[in-house]
Amino acid sequence: MIIANREKLISKRKQYKNENKRVVFTNGCFDILHAGHVDYLLKAKEMGDVLIVALNSDESVTRIKGSKRPVTNEKERLFVLNNLRPVDVVTVFKEDTPLEIITDLIPDVLVKGADWELDKIVGSNVVVSNGGVVKNIEFTVDQSTSKIINKIFEISKD
Repeated sequence: MIIANREKLISKRKQYKNENKRVVFTNGCFDILHAGHVDYLLKAKEMGDVLIVALNSDESVTRIKGSKRPVTNEKERLFVLNNLRPVDVVTVFKEDTPLEIITDLIPDVLVKGADWELDKIVGSNVVVSNGGVVKNIEFTVDQSTSKIINKIFEISKD
């Protein structure tokens, strides 16, 4: 596994292209990693040779999810993702969306969960216009970080 800054990430992408490896890209907060996340990442990896995961920074998670998030800090989330079998490269991005990284990398496959319409996935136009594909992954595990947080909150009331 590799934890890469933007420069290293771009260099690795060029290497993978030269090796004719199919690069799959996804992104997310991955706060309180659960079975749904792992199932999603396993399915994403099956779509290519290399799986690159872009992790929202703590600041971007807070802007997107609110002041009480993330529950797990960026360093811990990065460590966990970097040690999951399907993940080949993980990076952090500070922007609210991964558009800049997607534009820099031009992955062969861009994936998000089935809750995203294909044409609403950030960067889909960039990937498609460069010959790549955009795909959804169906959720087979009914779990989310919000559900876990709510359950913990309910348990703590008892």
